[in-house]
Amino acid sequence: MASETPDSKIMSIEELLEKFLSGSERQKRRLISEVESRSKDLSELGQNLLNGFDQESDDWTMGWILQILNRHQQQFLSDLLKIKPLPWFVTPSSNGIDYEPLQKSLLEERFETADRLTSETLRKLAGDGAVSRGYVYFSEVAGMDVEDLVTIDRLWTAYSQGKFGFSAQARLLESLDGRYDKLWPRVGWKSDGIWTRYPNSFTWSLEAPEGHMPLVNQLRGVRLMDAYLTHPFLKARKLKA
Repeated sequence: MASETPDSKIMSIEELLEKFLSGSERQKRRLISEVESRSKDLSELGQNLLNGFDQESDDWTMGWILQILNRHQQQFLSDLLKIKPLPWFVTPSSNGIDYEPLQKSLLEERFETADRLTSETLRKLAGDGAVSRGYVYFSEVAGMDVEDLVTIDRLWTAYSQGKFGFSAQARLLESLDGRYDKLWPRVGWKSDGIWTRYPNSFTWSLEAPEGHMPLVNQLRGVRLMDAYLTHPFLKARKLKA
């Protein structure tokens, strides 16, 4: 029988977590499935699992760990969420908005619900006019609070393996030299920039393309999307990164 080599040994869950949390972006992505396969080992770490968890970050590796627990170790996750302060991402708001429903929807991978909550929140941030008419004018985006937009973007980033959120969309658009006509096909939207919520129009899961969510209505052209992707909150996000 061949002797076991160090490389063939199964890493301890502590070693795997260290590699997952501190590795390069490419290394982290290669370990996504392996970390999920060790969900029981994760739960056996108890509260130690949260050691070093920065609740003010958008660390998608920790977001993925929480999603794994929700998929496979729901009782353990439920016990964790009873701890005060809550061991999930903090969500400051300059407008007194409760982001727990959005965070819970994203954690549970109910992305269509999360998208609707995001649209609803953006209307609130835009003002009473947007709430009354049911949509946001591009001219209203500039007045939205930086803190709330950062919170929304952090949550989408943290619970999507870094694939979704305005930051992901802005990063992708920049890589395409600002060409919206190239962006729409890449994010899985219709090539004319028009989106709807008809059945099967979108992929409401982590299998969706990078930048797929949240959705932004382009029926009036790209000005609304452009207003979000040029808002000062994205600069604040980059400065903090």
